[in-house]
Amino acid sequence: MLVLLAGIFVVHIATVIMLFVSTIANVWMVGSSNYATISTGLWLLCNRTCTELPVSSEDEASLKAVQAFMILSIIFSVVALILFIIQLFTLEKGKRFYMTGAVMLVCWMCILIAVSIYTARFTHTVAFATNPHHGYCFILAWICFCFSFIIGILYLVLRKK
Repeated sequence: MLVLLAGIFVVHIATVIMLFVSTIANVWMVGSSNYATISTGLWLLCNRTCTELPVSSEDEASLKAVQAFMILSIIFSVVALILFIIQLFTLEKGKRFYMTGAVMLVCWMCILIAVSIYTARFTHTVAFATNPHHGYCFILAWICFCFSFIIGILYLVLRKK
């Protein structure tokens, strides 16, 4: 049981780190131009230098929603990690990890909403670039989606142990 808890803890920390990286770094979409590689993220458009992400007025609300849900997912993931540590040492057997699992599943839902909106609205749109494809931040966000769901379900299952 201790090994299982340690493994879940390590995966949870890795998920938090990957969420930070995928939200902060500007490599959600990558394309090439005549001069260099162009990448866009949630915040900036980077060529050789980074500038503010040019977004049309109809896509601005979608981008702000993606930014907000990714930040919320980080917050919920960190809160779930803190709850896990607190509940591990304070609650009795059988009552543990209800809140941790619920908060982690809310994190999962925030990631799902953010990445789904980004996929629907911003896939294959890199300004001034040809041959756009997904960058590592987009892939990390989907990996965090999977990990947060698995961790949330495991927390709910572990409450019985």
